[in-house]
Amino acid sequence: MCIVLLTTAHPDYALIAIDNRDEFILRPTSRPHWWTHGTSGRPVLSSRDLQRAEKGTWMGISKDGLMAVLTNYRETDVQDQNHPIHAAKSRGGMVTAWLGTPPEESLKDSVHKLVENDGVKGVGGFSMVCGKLRKQTQGIAIVSNRAGNVEEVPIVAKERGEIWGLSNTAFDATGKQEEWPKIEMGKKLFREAIDKSVSEKKSKDDFVSDLFDVLSHDTLPRNENASLVEYIHELKKSVFIPSIGDEKHRKAMEAAMAKGPGEWTDDQAAAEELMSEGRPDPSTTPIMGFETGMYGTQRQTVVLVDWEGNVTMVERALWDGNGNAVPKGEGDFKFEFEINGWNDEFCNGSTNGTNGETNGHL
Repeated sequence: MCIVLLTTAHPDYALIAIDNRDEFILRPTSRPHWWTHGTSGRPVLSSRDLQRAEKGTWMGISKDGLMAVLTNYRETDVQDQNHPIHAAKSRGGMVTAWLGTPPEESLKDSVHKLVENDGVKGVGGFSMVCGKLRKQTQGIAIVSNRAGNVEEVPIVAKERGEIWGLSNTAFDATGKQEEWPKIEMGKKLFREAIDKSVSEKKSKDDFVSDLFDVLSHDTLPRNENASLVEYIHELKKSVFIPSIGDEKHRKAMEAAMAKGPGEWTDDQAAAEELMSEGRPDPSTTPIMGFETGMYGTQRQTVVLVDWEGNVTMVERALWDGNGNAVPKGEGDFKFEFEINGWNDEFCNGSTNGTNGETNGHL
């Protein structure tokens, strides 16, 4: 169960986002890299999910400051066709769609275009934190597959001093959600890391290290014989999820690890590796999930955006492509860049107040 935490509470940063991707560890995934968006033609920075033909992502940011982070929502009603348990439309494709919106367009207008005409219906359960990073902010929207129109999309991170958390639950139109223990704990630890950074005047590198410690906080009750299905309700109790799985999943993991060190170097190399192993083409089985090997926190990401529009993004891989544990820090990829248009104003949208706070909802 993934977790994303956002804050406007650090005086040195306009926004900070930290994220754990919890997934089957062997799920084919690239390392973060710059790629060209197929619709907009603009550069995007993210890792990409290589199990599905769409090559979507759970977290990405564009050179123009468009950012989105995805968490899954566990649908349970098999009769609900608008909110399917298994869906042909990729959740990760929603992040890609957001990253292709016009950067000069207002947050409200872009969200409206995303959700209008049942644009998010028929997608597997998800919530997506998405925004357009500018000095004069319009806040961060939380779009879900349950949003029928723009009025049902809450907006957060519109004032200084806030901390928000999201896991595998859904926000309502007022911005309220069922707050799991992992969210409460994550927010508390996040606040403590920020306060310590400010009071001790920590360097950026030390602060980033502390944020990875927040993401690595493990309070999961242990039951080595339990399957993921049996464990599912326990996952809401821990920010970090260690590798879990029953005998079947352990054997699959051991078989992969026996191949030796493995790494997804880039999209093309990973695709060729999948073909050589004879794994099914995801485009031919779009509703099938990937359930091979152990499950746990696969990737961790920290994003800092300062007041000059400078972005620092660090992604940490905890496992290599064959499921071998990666020593702490050796799987880190770091990127730094300046947001194009950081000081620009949006078209057809308005901000007000210091730092451009907005009020209420979209």
